[in-house]
Order: sequence, then C-alpha cells, then structure tokens
Amino acid sequence: MTILASADRKFRRSPRAPLLPRKCDDGDSFEVGFSGASFSGAVFNLATTVVGAGIMALPATIKQLGMIPGLIMILLGALLTESSIEMILRFSRASKSSSYSSLVGDAFGGVGRTILQICVVVNNLGMLIVYMIIIGDVLSGTWLDKVHHLGVADEWFGQHWWSTRSFLLLLTTLLVLTPLISLKRVDSLRYTSALSVALAVVFVAITAGVAIVKLVEGSIGMPRLLPEIVNQASFWNLFTTVPILVTAYICHHNIHPIENELHDKTQMKPIVRTSIMLCSSVYIATSFFGYLLFGDQTLDDVLANFDGDLGIPYSSLLNDVVRVSYAIHLMLVFPIVFFSLRLNLDGLLFPYAIPIAFDSRRFFSLTAALMGFIFLGANFVPSIWDAFQFTGATAAVAVGFIFPAAIALRDTHGIATKKDRLVSCVMILLAVSSSAVAISSDIYSIFNR
Repeated sequence: MTILASADRKFRRSPRAPLLPRKCDDGDSFEVGFSGASFSGAVFNLATTVVGAGIMALPATIKQLGMIPGLIMILLGALLTESSIEMILRFSRASKSSSYSSLVGDAFGGVGRTILQICVVVNNLGMLIVYMIIIGDVLSGTWLDKVHHLGVADEWFGQHWWSTRSFLLLLTTLLVLTPLISLKRVDSLRYTSALSVALAVVFVAITAGVAIVKLVEGSIGMPRLLPEIVNQASFWNLFTTVPILVTAYICHHNIHPIENELHDKTQMKPIVRTSIMLCSSVYIATSFFGYLLFGDQTLDDVLANFDGDLGIPYSSLLNDVVRVSYAIHLMLVFPIVFFSLRLNLDGLLFPYAIPIAFDSRRFFSLTAALMGFIFLGANFVPSIWDAFQFTGATAAVAVGFIFPAAIALRDTHGIATKKDRLVSCVMILLAVSSSAVAISSDIYSIFNR
C-alpha cells in the first residue's frame, strides 16, 4: 500500500503504484489502449451536458418574457457561458489545474474548493431529479392545474399497476440508467451522447414542422413579442425566468473531465464554441417554435402540451414520437451529468482517498446511494418549475458565473485583462441581483398560491 506524503494531501492525488495510469486531481485518466477522445466525441459529450438542462422549460420562459426579450436572453446566456468557460480554461492552464475544483482551490484555498463542490452536487442533483420528473411525466403523465395529462404508457396500455409513475421510473433506472452510470470514462458515452443530440434535433424538427404547417393554415396567430405586465406581481415574475436561462447552459462541471481525455487539449476552445453554437441553435428553435405552436397555453413543461390534438393529420403519432424521443434523450443525458456529480461528491466525502475509478467498492456504493436519492426526489418534487428555480437561483448561478468571475478578479497568476475584469463584474452583478430577485419571487409565489 502506497502512503502519500503530507505535502501531497493538499488536494487529491492518485496512488503512485507504477502499474496504475497517471491520474490528475479530479480528472479522468488514460487507460491502456485509450489514446484520447476525439473532437467530435468531445463536442457531443459537452453538447449533451448542456442540452436537456432546461430546454423543456424554455418555451414557458418565452411566454413570460415575450418572444423578442426571451430570444435575446437566450443569446446573452450563450455569450456569457462561452466567456465564463474561456476564463476557466485560461486560468486552469496558468495554475496547471486539471479540474474545476482544483482551479477554485488554487484561487481560494480548500474552503473555496469545498463550496464549489457543494454547489456542483446541489446543481447536478437538481438537474437529474428534473430529468427523472420529465421522464415520469412522459411515461405515466402528470397533473397540471387540476388537469391530468396522460403519459404514453396510459395511452398505449391503459392504467395498470405496472404503468404507475414509481414503477416505470424504477424500471427505467434498473434497465437503462444503471448500466450507463456504471461506466468510468466520459468518452465511453460519446455514442449515446451523439444519439441524445440527434433525438433533441428530432424534437425540434417535429415541433417546427407542426408550427409551420399550422401557421400556413392560419390556425395559430402571431406570438406575443413583449412581456405582458398587468400588475406588480407579473413584473416580478419576469425575473424568475433568469434562473431557468442560467440553468439551461450549465456545463462547467464537465469541462475538465472532457478536456482531460482529449488527445489534443488545444482543441478544447473550438470544442466549447462548437458545442455552445449547437446548443443555442437548438434552444432558440425550441423556444421559438414551441411558443409559436402553443402560445399562451404553453405549460411549464412543454412536453405536457403534446398529449392532445395538434390539429393536423397523424397528431397522435407525432405526439408520441416527440415525447418518447425526448424521454430517451434525457435518459442518455443523465449519465454524463451524473459523472461529475459522483466525482465532486466523492471529493467532498473522501478528499484524500485514491481516485474513485480505482476503488470499485466506493464507486458502486456512491453510485447506488446517489441513484436512490435521485429516484426518491423524482417522486416527491411537485413541479419542474420549482426545481429549476431553486437550483438555477442558487447553485447553478455560482457554478456557471460567480466562481469563474471570482477567479478572474482574484487573478492569482496575474493574467487577467481589463476585459476579463469588466466581464467578471457584469457576471457577478447579474448573477447576484437576478438570484436575489428570483428567490424573493419564488418565496412570494409559494406563499400566495
């Protein structure tokens, strides 16, 4: 057994046994026979981390903000996300950090590193619970405004004990999610990530096609371009959409694991840019056509809108294809978000242990505990909107904007430019102010239901 020197215990280190591959902080390692991830595989993995985190809530966000301000906010979120990731990559190289948490540790010490890991755990848990909620909504239906929206299992087979929400989620967990979250390398998910992006595009294509057909037929009108403010409450409700938009682009926790597996790490910047462009295109199309199609009837989870007559031929078939394809998409997104969740929680609980990938007992024990918690959460969180507002207004804002901006302002290696400082100040100002207003609005909404 290898004993680590006390000087090496500041951050996690890999065991020094010569037969084990080298491990960098919290990043992944190169295995024998693995020469590094490809450009396309990294793009799909990063895009999969992004797409799925809030896309179903974006049409409802556009309904709140109006078409023009809503689409502008989506573009602004993409630009700010790219800027924050670029700063993370640049400062990571300066500090020779191979993980987000070690970068924060370099700037703010062990306390800052721990706070970041807690934020990542809270954010990812919130996202994964929401994913399972959407999957449950698709399979077994959901109640919204005292109206039951049927799931595909109820429509196809009727109501039985095995078509209940809990049983279908349990089946999904055992047969689909468990094999995927048991993989120990991010690049192993590249093919499922490519399929998940393709399924998201299928959802966008069908939604756009139906909206265009109905627009040509004249059966839907022009959408509301600006927000509708009728009282003070409706004004403050506008700010609750900001955390949804922030959550939609969170992928910072997977930047380093993906970069660490690249054959050529200089490709990471174009990988990020390509992924953000792909995701923002999907988000804009989904938001525009989703709101155009359903208008003021757009629900918090737009998938729930696809359970009635769309007013075109083969409506029922299209509804099922849309809902099932996106449910499968989320099942494929789940493991890549779970990867960084497990990694950061392991860093919190076992900061000086050998990397979790080399300890199968710890790996599978932590995996089972997390999966059980997510399963329970998915059966008790009442609304997708509530879950996204909570995680978006707190942990996601910190992970995506506050920490990258704080690292640039701290500038322990003297590489920050005036532009970095200006952008960082804007990020922190927007993040803190929007979070404060969003949390206040959430509390106000809860007590006035």
